[in-house]
Amino acid sequence: MISFDINWWEVLASALQVILMIAIAPLITGVIKKFKASMQHRSGNSILQPYYDLAKLFRKGKVISESSSWLFRATPYICLGSMFLLAMMVPFFFTGVLAPYADMIALVYIFALYRFMVVLGGLEGGSVFGGMGSSREMMMSVLVEPAILLAVMALSGLTHVGMSISDIPAQIILMGASAITPVLILAAASFFITLLAENKRVPFDNPSTHLELTMVHEGMLLEYSGRGLGMMEFSSMLRLTIFMSIMGSMFLPWGLATEITPIAILIGLGAILLKILVMCFAIAIIESVMSKYRLFRLPNLLTASFALSLLAMISLYIL
Repeated sequence: MISFDINWWEVLASALQVILMIAIAPLITGVIKKFKASMQHRSGNSILQPYYDLAKLFRKGKVISESSSWLFRATPYICLGSMFLLAMMVPFFFTGVLAPYADMIALVYIFALYRFMVVLGGLEGGSVFGGMGSSREMMMSVLVEPAILLAVMALSGLTHVGMSISDIPAQIILMGASAITPVLILAAASFFITLLAENKRVPFDNPSTHLELTMVHEGMLLEYSGRGLGMMEFSSMLRLTIFMSIMGSMFLPWGLATEITPIAILIGLGAILLKILVMCFAIAIIESVMSKYRLFRLPNLLTASFALSLLAMISLYIL
């Protein structure tokens, strides 16, 4: 018989970090908005406002276009389900139980599944602006995905442990200060740009705009309402949280808990929350001092992200 040696403390810690990641996703959006309001000398809404907005959307009824099919109805469930799966795979404050059974390539393709379904949902709605947003999303994804793949491949080459989600941060932690090389710095810079692009933040898109001609992500959600819109908004918030978790645990993993002890868990939790707070502040600064780029200038910035990840791969073999 095959026996499975299960450490129930690891299972409990992994379940706790998944629940915590899902729970704080709307809070992160509220913190970013609060930072932006403070920088613009406004009081702004409470950081809990996204929770109230989601609760209101889940209570409302929904209106569905007659031209849409069952794919339009299934898209919110698939998008939210894919983000729940990623939340179970990505380390937050602990390397996790499911992380050894997944790699960075699978993670990138689950993100691609989410993007594909959002684009398909925008087209299924039958709206002109939904189709326009979908076409813009696909144009941007052509350069985003190669940049992410090269960045994670650079991490794999730096650590020599393959594409394991749990082994890469553990090896970087063991390497200590010697891991802070041009490879890690360039890959982290490239991934941060893709974080902004994938989550449609300024300068790639303005998440607070309602001007149809400039929309990318919001344009694909115009035909959703009620529970469907709430699920799409929640999956978008969770996606931002997952990207921040990857940035904090894979590219800046110091403080991440690699063993189940109360001290290690507390340090890991405090470290990841501090990293997320710093990233929220950085995003708020970028969105306060920059404006959204014109559509045809976006490939230049995405090409810069690809070039940074390519330089990380080149410096890996030069150094």
